[in-house]
Amino acid sequence: MAENAWNSCDPEKVSLAYTPESTWRNRAEFISGRAEIVGFLTRKWERELEYRLIKEVWIHAENRIAVRFAYEWHNADREWFRSYGNENWEFDEAGLMRKRIASINDLAISDADRKFHWDRSGPRPEDHPSLSDLNL
Repeated sequence: MAENAWNSCDPEKVSLAYTPESTWRNRAEFISGRAEIVGFLTRKWERELEYRLIKEVWIHAENRIAVRFAYEWHNADREWFRSYGNENWEFDEAGLMRKRIASINDLAISDADRKFHWDRSGPRPEDHPSLSDLNL
């Protein structure tokens, strides 16, 4: 569900998975609360065009989950990137995420090196390879 929400590139929709006072560290940026989450995601998806994300749960215990992910996108100059990362999530009693810690690295790729190909109007298709299937 998190992957599908993020692939929607709808900041308001994504923000509803987080507590109103949720805190994030995204790379070196610190974000607090839904309004800042919406602002951050709006800026992100204005810059990261044709965004496509794949997530995989790495491990979970109690109210915490570690996830690895990769996403592909291009900038306004049509330069493509694959961004790799890990996230740590902590949830409240209602199942909303109250803490997100993300470490991310960007790799410039050519259009021919892209691996994430699906129609942007919907979620990743069920038969599209996972990160593990793609050896990422």
